[in-house]
Order: sequence, then structure tokens, then C-alpha cells
Amino acid sequence: MTIMGRLRARTLIAGMVTLAAVGLAPAATAATGIDTRWSEPGPYAVTVEALDSAHTVYRPSRLERHPVILWGNGTGANPKIYDGLLRHLASHGFVVAAADTPNAGSGQEMLAGATTLIAENSRPGSRYEGKIDTAHIGATGHSQGGGGAIAAGADPRVTTTIPIEPGPQGSATALKGPSFFLGGQFDTIVVPGLLVIPRYRLADQVPAIYGELGGATHFTPVGDGGGFRGAITAWFRFWLSGDERARAEFFGPSCGLCRDGEWSDVQRNAKALAVPGA
Repeated sequence: MTIMGRLRARTLIAGMVTLAAVGLAPAATAATGIDTRWSEPGPYAVTVEALDSAHTVYRPSRLERHPVILWGNGTGANPKIYDGLLRHLASHGFVVAAADTPNAGSGQEMLAGATTLIAENSRPGSRYEGKIDTAHIGATGHSQGGGGAIAAGADPRVTTTIPIEPGPQGSATALKGPSFFLGGQFDTIVVPGLLVIPRYRLADQVPAIYGELGGATHFTPVGDGGGFRGAITAWFRFWLSGDERARAEFFGPSCGLCRDGEWSDVQRNAKALAVPGA
């Protein structure tokens, strides 16, 4: 499994981050945790097609009215590298606008997808006319695209953000909505203790959670998202789709993620702790 060739990707991504060793957090002891329903395919058949000249869209084949997820690739990658994950999100009822660029770190390439979908939502005759929930737009991406998601999250149109093993782009203090920072326990390119946890801690103006997947490397999100997939889906189902079944995965004393032995570290800031549980 590669990002345009594993060795090439290591060279490209390593050039934008600092590598260092970090002590590993102890693994959680509880065997139960986040519901496996979120990592299983959703109920929607999926269509993949061009949205415009700069974005590929992954969407439910039969459009109803759907929230939006903006996606940014890692350095040197493209949406096909993450095809399984993007199809999975679409199967759970999201219209995913994936930027067709290996350099999404500015966030602008991702936000352009939102601009297109918002315009199509109101354009007579568009297949998206009246089908886009423009009040619920999330941003996520991997590596440089994770940094791009942070940058995009400063836009008021973006209501929640998931930076996955993010690059250094964007300002965590500028995020406008709840944020779920993801790290990999064995990621030696975006080292969690040096490059992810400090940014999570800066985002104290919004409910923020840090989740570190045990055993995960920098390439775990490639393909179908690996062990990250279920948690990403649950977060967006709660914040974008209002799915109350997903609330307890992150909030309240029963916090499924917090009790899941697959996650080597989970932290919740004061605002996240104040979000009511189920």
C-alpha cells in the first residue's frame, strides 16, 4: 500500500515536517469501545464522478439532501489513493468533494469544492439543486491534506474538522468548529507528541479531541482509512448529520473512543468534556 510509491511519499512528506522520537502512551485496558457499525459500509450506493475541473466527488448515487465533506490528499497523492475511505464516507450519506491536487495544504483547494457545491445547490437544473446541506460542511485530509483541513477549518462555512496526521499548515487557534485531531502511535513522519498533540492543545476555543490509533503508521489512512475509518465516520455522522447514535462515541462519561483498547491515547479538552453525553 503506497502514497504514489511509499518511498517517494516518505521523501516528499518528510521534507515538510521534523522527525524525532517520542515516548509512547500506555494502551487503554478496556476491550470495548467505539461501535463497529461506523467502520462498516453505510446504506447508500456510491457514485464517483468529476465535480468540476479540480475536484472528484464521491456521493450517494440517489441524492436526497446531504452534508458535505471536503477532502485533502497527502503530498504527492490523489483521491484514488484514498478511494476506499472516500467511498465509505459517501456510503454513510455524505457528498465528499476531494481536491484533485497533491498540494492541498493551503486549504483553498479544498474550500473551492465547497464553493462549487454551494453554487450547484442553487443552480436550476443541477443534479445537486436542493440536495446539499450547506449549513453542515466538514473538512478532513491526510498529512499535508490534514494541514489543509486545519487551514480550511478557519473558514466560517466549515463547521467541523478532522486533521489526520496533519502537516504544519493552518492555525489550530483559528478553527471555527469542533475538531478531532488524529495521530498514529508509530507515525515517524508526523510524530504525535511533537506535531499533533501540541496543535490539539492550541484548539481550546472549540471542543477538541485527540485520538491516537495504536500501532498506526503514517500510511495507515491510505486506502480505506484503516482503523481510523470508524471514528472518522462517527464524528461526521454526529456533527454533520445529527446522528445521536454517534454522540456517546466521543462525549459524556461513557465515551466509546476513550474505552476502546485499539486507541493508545485519547484526550478531550474542557469544551469537549462539557458536551453532553448520550
